[in-house]
This record gives sequence, C-alpha cells and structure tokens, in this order.
Amino acid sequence: MSAPSRKPPSAAPGEPDDLAGLVDRLMDSYLTGPRPMHHLGAYELPHMDEVVRCLEDIRALLFPGFVGEPMTGATRAEVRAHVRVRVGEVARRLRKQVYSGLHHRCKIATGTVHIADGDCEKCAQAADGITHRFLDALPEIREVLAADVEAHYEGDPAAKGTDEVIFCYPGLYAITAYRIANRLLREGASIIPRIITEWAHQKTGIDIHPGATIGRSLFIDHGTGIVVGETTVIGDRVRIYQGVTLGALSLPKATADAYRSKKRHPTIEDDVILYANATILGGDTVIGRGAVIGGNCWVTRSVPPGARITIDGHAVGPNGLTGGGSLSWRPSDGLKATCNAEKERRVFECMQAELQCKDDNHCGG
Repeated sequence: MSAPSRKPPSAAPGEPDDLAGLVDRLMDSYLTGPRPMHHLGAYELPHMDEVVRCLEDIRALLFPGFVGEPMTGATRAEVRAHVRVRVGEVARRLRKQVYSGLHHRCKIATGTVHIADGDCEKCAQAADGITHRFLDALPEIREVLAADVEAHYEGDPAAKGTDEVIFCYPGLYAITAYRIANRLLREGASIIPRIITEWAHQKTGIDIHPGATIGRSLFIDHGTGIVVGETTVIGDRVRIYQGVTLGALSLPKATADAYRSKKRHPTIEDDVILYANATILGGDTVIGRGAVIGGNCWVTRSVPPGARITIDGHAVGPNGLTGGGSLSWRPSDGLKATCNAEKERRVFECMQAELQCKDDNHCGG
C-alpha cells in the first residue's frame, strides 16, 4: 500500500502560524490578482537603485569635484584616467538599464510580458545606440547646465557663489536630472527617463516631466511643489518660484488615451517670471514674452507679452498694448478683470487673461 500523500507544511520551521497564513494569502493574490501588479519569474526589469547610481555618476562627470570623488591635487593625466574609468562604468550600467526598459516595453507590445526569454537583439542594438549617443552629448549637456547655474546665481541674491548653487540648490538638482532624462528620452530610452525625474521629485519636491521642452538659463527658486507637465514648453531665461503648476486642464472620464499625443500643458515664452503658487493650465495657454504672473494666480487662457498679472488689484498692464492701462485680477470678484485702457483693446485684454468681465461700461459692451 502506498503511503498517503501529505500536504507540505505552509510554515517554515520556526515560522509563526499567523505569518504563514499571511504568506499564503499573498501568494494567492499573486495568482488571482491583477497581472500588472506583479512581475515574477520572467525577465529583468530596470532597477531603481541602479538608475539612481547612474544618475549620480553622470552628475559627477558634469560637476567633477563637486559631485563624486574628490579630485584634490589631481594632475590632468590623473583626471583624464579617472574620467575614462567613470565613463566606462556609466556606459556599462546605463546600457543595462536602458536595455531593460526597452525590453519591457517590447514585451508589453507583443503581449509576452510574463514569459521569460533570452536577450532581444533589436532591443540590445537600440540600447547600445541610445547609450552611446547620450554619453557623446555630455559636453553639450554640461554647457547648457552652466547657463542654468549662472541663472541661479544671478537670480538669487542669497547665493554667495556658483559653488553654493551646485552644492545646495534643489532647483539645480532637479534641472540637472531633467536635462539628463530629457536627452535619454529624445534618444529613444523608455522608463529610465521617468525614473530619473521621479527620483529628483522625491529628493527635491520638484516634479518635471522628462518630456517637457525647456530652454536655457532656467532659474527655479526654492522649488518645493513645482509641477511641469509632459508637453510644457518653457523658453529661455524663465524664473519659476515654489508651488507653480504648469499643468493640463481636467479631461473627461475615459478619454485620457485620446489626449496622450496632444499638447495639454502651457507654453511659457522667454523672460517670463512665475511667482509662488501660480497655476497655469491648458495646451492652448501661452504666457507671452516678459510677462509676470503673480503669486496664487489661476490662468487658463493666454496672457499677452509684457503683462503683469496679480490677484490684488494693483497689476500694471503690458506697455504698448494697453496704452499704459492696468490689468488686475480680483478673487473677490470671481477673477473679474478691470482695465483702464483704450476702449477697443479692453475686451481683448479681458479675454486674454481668462477673466469674465462683468462691467459692461468698462468693456464698452
């Protein structure tokens, strides 16, 4: 007679029964729960810690001596040897992470995300090319970041030097992470750019999507709570203060897919200043060159170049457009516009500021 079959014990030796029950329930949830909630027994995914290590090593190449190993007393030859080793290490590790991101997206596209297999030659070739082109662009990225560093120093009287900006400023950290991630994204990387900017988001409180388009000499002061959406376009020499949102208008339910390839976030032209907690929404919204958006303003339509927008009733309008008149936002009036300008320009001014003008005499209605 054969021995009766015995069910293997749920608990390991010395494991409490209540812990064993929890483990069993978790295992059951892996089998029966939503498939996107786990990734087990298949291929390797990108690894957050490795991506962050790549980011910090790239920062060390961009800001040598400030980030990474000290280079005290190093000769030119020693610096060159150090950079050569560092570039080789970054290339190897970054290439692996880029490949993992590409391969994962490839598996999703082919519906084989839970099937283990060997390396994908197409993804491997793409990862090689992306990594090579990105590393080749590091001198260019460094040049752009130099203008960002200078913009922070010039824009903040509290900064005692550019060294302090590089060491301390969360805005520069977030911009550096963005410029690295944006270049990787433009070269064709997947997932890795978003991991980089979300790490910077966790570290600084500044959320910049890697898909945003940002010009030169960006200055972010303080930075906490800033949000820059994926299709945002920011020009040169723009200053952004804490709490600013460059976002999208809310979408109808179940329509997000239809808007993924459309411009959903505003355009900020050159030399604009966005003060604390300003909210600017919508893909058709353009903040004209040299405009100033005051703290706590809510903007969902375009603002003309040179405008000064506040919510306290004391804003000065753009020279040359209003004839020296004023454009003020009053929250107690439901964001009503009040202007003292030539009559034929007044309706335009109110519409541009996305304010509902309620004074018929004022707007000549």
